[in-house]
Amino acid sequence: MKYLLVIAVVVVAFWIWRNNRRAEAADRAAQRPPARPGTKPVTMVACRVCGTHLPHSEAVQGHQGAYCSNEHRQHLEGPAG
Repeated sequence: MKYLLVIAVVVVAFWIWRNNRRAEAADRAAQRPPARPGTKPVTMVACRVCGTHLPHSEAVQGHQGAYCSNEHRQHLEGPAG
């Protein structure tokens, strides 16, 4: 009979602990800021020399592709003419 009481207490304690964890997770999810509306993904490109990824709008365009800087463009393509 003692063992049955101990098992019942452990089961009740586990049930209370599990429900508290679920409530905490729901509170954290509710506090999370919503996604910014209107934010669109940015196309990323890799520099042909060093492989650094950067937004397409910030890349230096050359005849052979995109570069992270004018120095890397000149390294493969030569000076602009």
